[in-house]
Amino acid sequence: VVVHDRQGLFQRAEGAFSFRFTGAQRRVLEEIRQDLMKPRPMARLLQGDVGSGKTAVALTALLAAWGDGHQGALMAPTEILAEQHYLSIRSVCRRFGVNVGLLVGAQGKREREDLLTGIASGEIHIAVGTHALIEETVAFRSLGLVVVDEQHRFGVAQRNRLVSKGAQPNVLVMTATPIPRTLSLTLYGDLDVSVLDELPPGRQPIRTIWHPPSKIDQIYRVVDREIESGGQAFVVCPLVEESEEVARTNAVDLHQALAIGPLSHRRVGLLHGQMRSADKESTMARFRAGELDILVSTTVVEVGVDVPNASVMVVVDADAFGLAQLHQLRGRIGRGSRPSTCYLVAASRGPDVKARLSALVGTQDGFVIAQRDLELRGPGEFFGMRQSGLPDLKVADLATDVALLEEARFDAVRLLAADPELTIADHSPLARVVEEKYRALIVH
Repeated sequence: VVVHDRQGLFQRAEGAFSFRFTGAQRRVLEEIRQDLMKPRPMARLLQGDVGSGKTAVALTALLAAWGDGHQGALMAPTEILAEQHYLSIRSVCRRFGVNVGLLVGAQGKREREDLLTGIASGEIHIAVGTHALIEETVAFRSLGLVVVDEQHRFGVAQRNRLVSKGAQPNVLVMTATPIPRTLSLTLYGDLDVSVLDELPPGRQPIRTIWHPPSKIDQIYRVVDREIESGGQAFVVCPLVEESEEVARTNAVDLHQALAIGPLSHRRVGLLHGQMRSADKESTMARFRAGELDILVSTTVVEVGVDVPNASVMVVVDADAFGLAQLHQLRGRIGRGSRPSTCYLVAASRGPDVKARLSALVGTQDGFVIAQRDLELRGPGEFFGMRQSGLPDLKVADLATDVALLEEARFDAVRLLAADPELTIADHSPLARVVEEKYRALIVH
């Protein structure tokens, strides 16, 4: 689908937001605008640290597709994130007369049927949803742009199922977990990469402090003082309920302990993935509205949750989380005007824990953290990609050999441009290797 910016929506969209775009956002939007006007569909990966403004970029592109007569789809990995995208996108789209629909698993039959009808007829211009968007019953009138948020949580097959609902729609995949350059070249060599490397003005720096469990009561007193001054707090732990296999803090027991213990005079809410969707949405809405002072949660709040008044986070058993995951969690605070602090509560359980938590204390730069994470864990464990078949390279080191990998990718692109089917005699051995290794993925 070729998209022409007939209404100048790339420029007009910025005025619909309550903030000015950063230089990085404008640079990336120009890259996307150039892509959309080409005869081949866009295939672009948008990397941006927590709070860098990826959603605003994606929405601007979706509005441009709408202005040229096409529909857009935005797929997110969780209902909480999909709902948050829906609410923020809808508030901007109203100014343009753009209809936005939310399609998730937990909806009534009548509501779902009305949404499916609206998407099929084109009455709904932008469909926001979870995996529900890729179900067979979902049909678009003219799907021009697919946006996949937190793309590492979806498989390639899932992304392709959504793409197949249009006639060669443009594709923008986004991640808030920065991927080291070497890893993005290896995993996403088929995608052009854009990077939002600039945070909007006004974002508050987040002070990160690592304390042993013996300091937890002192930390809760700090939390109490922060609430007294008008802030709100996240308390995050690794488990939903008590486990016989894992000796870790769980959200259900911690919520009860805080509600009757050191923070009993505060309004304490509970959020975890096993709750009913309606209960999760209700709890998040109350927290956003300031009706709860503290939200005890699992990692269900890891991405996308935006509560500008939340200014303190306590991560209990922080050593149970990965480095990139901790960086994502920390990004839930510092989103408003209040100075913010993240407390990592963990015993020093060896050099690996010390290296991870020290890295987080030492920097807020997601790209620095991603590179450190890659060095500490190796490529197979980064994003859990061992299960995705990421190979151990025989020559290059994914943590350090960016120049070699860039040269290899350049050569691969040049070879395929000259011989897309690998029919030239010199290329036939390569064709055999590719077919044998990736037979299951090749569509004849």
